[in-house]
Amino acid sequence: MAFAYDNVKLDKGMYQEAGRSFTQVLEGLDPSERYKGTSLEGLDAFQRQLKRFDIKVRGSGSDVVEKFFRTADSAVLFPEYIARAVKQGMDEGDILPQITAAVTQVEGMDYRSITAQADGDDKEMKLVEEGAEIPSTTIKVQANLVKLRKRGRMLVASYEAVRFQKLDLFSVTLRQLGAHIARTQLEDAVDVLIHGDGNGNPAAVDTVSALTYDALVDFWAKFHPYEMNALLVSGDMMVDMLKMEEFQNPLTGLNFQGTGKLTAPMGAALLRTSVLPAGTAIGLDKRYALELVQGGDVVVEYDKLIDRQLERAAITAISGFAKVFPEASRVLKVSKGG
Repeated sequence: MAFAYDNVKLDKGMYQEAGRSFTQVLEGLDPSERYKGTSLEGLDAFQRQLKRFDIKVRGSGSDVVEKFFRTADSAVLFPEYIARAVKQGMDEGDILPQITAAVTQVEGMDYRSITAQADGDDKEMKLVEEGAEIPSTTIKVQANLVKLRKRGRMLVASYEAVRFQKLDLFSVTLRQLGAHIARTQLEDAVDVLIHGDGNGNPAAVDTVSALTYDALVDFWAKFHPYEMNALLVSGDMMVDMLKMEEFQNPLTGLNFQGTGKLTAPMGAALLRTSVLPAGTAIGLDKRYALELVQGGDVVVEYDKLIDRQLERAAITAISGFAKVFPEASRVLKVSKGG
């Protein structure tokens, strides 16, 4: 049986189509729906091109970098391979999906989020008498733009230096690069959660002299009517919490040993991160607190990678964060004198 993917003409202009990624362009030329019920079902258009040129990117039998440059067509696949490896590194261990309520994709660098007046009586569904006016909640566009930042790294390597390098090992380096980008994005998210997004909405801060179970319960209670279902903590805060008697509950220990995930005594997901200052924790209702704004996917400078066979190429990702409901997140700090 002949497959269409064998005859797709590849060129670097496929990376330049506005509003569509390289894989989306490929899917338009070679839709995955055609392969249902075949041995290629489950592969996307890019993965089918790797199969076409017999390029193995993972495992002990992975090919060398040089395999991508055997033909002009296969060389076009190299930037997408790099972008996918970097994205995999960003996703591995990334806690942003666990603290974001919504993800918005935008084109360009200008974006305004929305906010709703949700304090006081606006939180209650009042009884409406016959003929009376129905109370309203006002949704407004934020006064200030969301700050979108470009985060990235420069890939510097000559073709001669890596041509015989196994792709499986080369991917490890790329995934590490992605992990660095993800960490800086988390730093941006934490900064917005603490200080606000420029629209006068910094988090409320509770300061205690020592981290105790009672202090955590009091902190948790202040979220009503929201729910504290995620708790970001610094390394020292994590250690102090694990030493609490309440964390020595057998069920908590069994859950940690069985899944590797820790749950706070009040039911929140406990997320340790080194981007928080010492003695700091951020509690949030992840359903309502934070919006992640992305200016597209991971971008790789394709010209240098294809025409000049590596050399120097920038790998970047554009993102920013906005607060949705400011009351859905709070900061807990342990004073140094405690």
